[in-house]
Amino acid sequence: MSTDTPIDPEAIENLRALNPDDDDAFLKDIIGIFLEDTPQRIAELKQCLVSYDQPKFTRAAHSIKGSASNLGASLVRSVAEQIEHQSRNSGLGEMEPFIQKLESEFAVAKAELDRIAGL
Repeated sequence: MSTDTPIDPEAIENLRALNPDDDDAFLKDIIGIFLEDTPQRIAELKQCLVSYDQPKFTRAAHSIKGSASNLGASLVRSVAEQIEHQSRNSGLGEMEPFIQKLESEFAVAKAELDRIAGL
């Protein structure tokens, strides 16, 4: 994957190939779900920090990692993976910078996904 793009074009083409004759309807649905769900999972991460719910925090990070991977949002996936591993191995201390980085990478990925979906 090129480091110049926040979304792996091959991942997008793989999703398009699943339903090649639907005028990108499936791809747009998947993008829409990701763009709707990820901010909710990020909010969940923040709430779990307040309530110190480590298992729920780790699950939310894992969910973000998986959905980002499906869409080829490799930087979002990478940060979510760091968050997941950090929470599993070291608890929830010092997570705010990771969440801020996740929000930043998501904003970049969102802009590119909006462009791809024609939003």
